[in-house]
Amino acid sequence: MVIHFIKIYAIVLASILIYNVTSYGQNVNKRGQFFPKVELKAQNIPKKDNLWVFILAGQSNMSGRGLVEPQDTIPSKRILTINKNDEIIVAKEPVHFYEPTVKGLDCGLSFSKTMIQHLPDSISILLIPTAIGGSKISEWLNDSIHRNISLLTNFKEKVELGKKYGQVKGILWHQGESDAHPVNIPLHSKRLCDLFEKFREVVGNKNLPVLIGELGSYSKSNGNWIKINKQINSYVRTDKNSLVIKTADLSDRGDKVHFNSEGQRTMGKRFAKRYIKKFM
Repeated sequence: MVIHFIKIYAIVLASILIYNVTSYGQNVNKRGQFFPKVELKAQNIPKKDNLWVFILAGQSNMSGRGLVEPQDTIPSKRILTINKNDEIIVAKEPVHFYEPTVKGLDCGLSFSKTMIQHLPDSISILLIPTAIGGSKISEWLNDSIHRNISLLTNFKEKVELGKKYGQVKGILWHQGESDAHPVNIPLHSKRLCDLFEKFREVVGNKNLPVLIGELGSYSKSNGNWIKINKQINSYVRTDKNSLVIKTADLSDRGDKVHFNSEGQRTMGKRFAKRYIKKFM
């Protein structure tokens, strides 16, 4: 009887393991099934005055965890980015490359597609990705090494690259989930002020536009995320060159942490529309 039970248990356990391994493999394949297979180097980089540079910074909801779909890989000769070797390439999602095992759709391409509809045909956009998942704002301020990246040093290097090719026109920032704890929440507004002062100093423009996305409303610890959003809005009221992007109506991808693909595309459009309305 005992031996029979053990056999049944072993069969059930093996079935569960096989299902989980198969399911994991399917999810991994699904996540990357529409990733671009070919990287297109930029053949004709616009003149410096005609290339608007936008820096994408923050943590995972800026670096992107959404599912990339075919529409996210349709290139435009007017939207460029960089690869891990700092080469200028035609932009396709996923734009961020620092975390290859988890990278996904961010808001960069959606932002750029909306922007170029309101720019002269002579103007192109260069997206510079610097966001690293799970990074705290204190780690950015202290130039900590997070997931093998020195956050502020990398930001500085990428800004210099952007300035080499074009004009830095703004920073898109989404971060705060890692700081949504009682000890850090009261400090968040002041830390935003300190960090963006550093960012603007690096760029060499004290009036550089900074656009900040709110945290989603779907969190399991929503109370703390709401408090972070209040800190963000409190900061923006003190900085005439910053804006808040509302996200309360956007959905998560099922993990209660990251925006889904539609949410990322919508957020990108909102970043662009707010920028156009105030800074153009």
